[in-house]
Amino acid sequence: DGYSHLSAYERKRLKNITENAKFFAALKLHESAARLKQLTTKKQSHVTKRAKPKKVEDEPARRRSMRLLRVEPLDIPLLETIAPAVAEEYPQVPVGPLPMVPEDQAENSKWTEALLGTWMRISELKVDDADRGTPDIKRYQESLSSMVLSEENIRKVVKARVCSMAIHPSESTILVAAGDKWGHIGLWNVSCGTEEGDHIFIPHSFQVNCMHFSPCNPAHLLSLSNDTLRCGDVTKAVFDEIYRTEEEFSCFDFLEENACTAIVSHWDGGVAVVDRRTPGLSSELSADIGFRRTRTVHVHPVNKQYFLAAGSVDVCVFDVRYLKAKGNKPLSSLTGHTKSVASAYFSPGTGNRVVTVCADDKLRLDSRGSTFLFPCRHNNNTGRWLTRFRAIWDPKQEHCFLVGSMAQPRQIQVYQDTGTLLHSFCNVECLSSVCSINVVHPSQNILVGGNSSGRLHVF
Repeated sequence: DGYSHLSAYERKRLKNITENAKFFAALKLHESAARLKQLTTKKQSHVTKRAKPKKVEDEPARRRSMRLLRVEPLDIPLLETIAPAVAEEYPQVPVGPLPMVPEDQAENSKWTEALLGTWMRISELKVDDADRGTPDIKRYQESLSSMVLSEENIRKVVKARVCSMAIHPSESTILVAAGDKWGHIGLWNVSCGTEEGDHIFIPHSFQVNCMHFSPCNPAHLLSLSNDTLRCGDVTKAVFDEIYRTEEEFSCFDFLEENACTAIVSHWDGGVAVVDRRTPGLSSELSADIGFRRTRTVHVHPVNKQYFLAAGSVDVCVFDVRYLKAKGNKPLSSLTGHTKSVASAYFSPGTGNRVVTVCADDKLRLDSRGSTFLFPCRHNNNTGRWLTRFRAIWDPKQEHCFLVGSMAQPRQIQVYQDTGTLLHSFCNVECLSSVCSINVVHPSQNILVGGNSSGRLHVF
């Protein structure tokens, strides 16, 4: 009644404001807000709790320097370093001659005797060394196309990565030797055709870097590990020791046809001349050739006084007659390599050509001192789990060499010395891995490729 002077609209508006105020007062929102504010802005205590002091006996004894305290050291021997409690799968091989007894001798002794007997028998047969001549490229390419791979010619011969291989020169029986990174040597009689045709021997403690059957007596298989050079003599059934030092070895090759002397390369860059006829395990000469690292050595096929050494970025020819302890100068140097060189080998007939494999993804061929690059690059990036590629010459062909490949499908490639790819050995069903190490029979159309799981493939 006191608002009679207001208009109807203003009275209606005032009524709405009054009703809304009563409604919000009934909700008691101010009490809820005050309670919420009290919860969120609760005062924290400013009193800090003091950390409990540690008991003296709980504190570790503080180590004090006896030198600073000017106290004489006690006569107490130092504790020996405790070796990790990991059982060695393969114990260290002892020094000296070792019997030619395989791992599984107790179970398959008769099959071992058969394998060694076959090796002895085929070594007594004289190989026809008549000059067959180098076939022309067309006939050679046809012979490559006729070589095939079948499932029965694939076998896991060693337990770990294949680092080296050698093939017996017999023309009647295919006998292959493979060395792996654990020092094992596997012998496989491919012609046997049975599961019992291969056996594993353990003549080394470290990886087998290089192997050769003796050119004058194939009953001898020489193998080089990081720590020793041994000769496996099947006539005596023993792995005899020829050369051992504290330095690590990388490769070797024979300096004479009678295989009595050899040139051995060391990983630290030096080389040594070893004579098998000299008693003891030392070398005749140790020479520094100026390399930081030497991976392969190869003797000239005609002029045996010359040898080829390949190292970090160095590929040089030396004369063994003028080697001395220090200050050796190469007769010739093959330049152009920008990264580490994995291998370098003379051509088999004349030695007029040298093929090298380099980590810069190139294959190089040197012909009478004129180095040129192949028109196509070659992927040599094998990584840490694969053995590095080595380009090897076919002993039957002066102008062609073989090398592993990273290409798909997996294959082994054959190149001509002009850089032309002549042939690729492949089999999609049987060959599914990279064959880094390869070896070719000296007189037969036989190729063996080894991969990083210890498996051999025979074309």
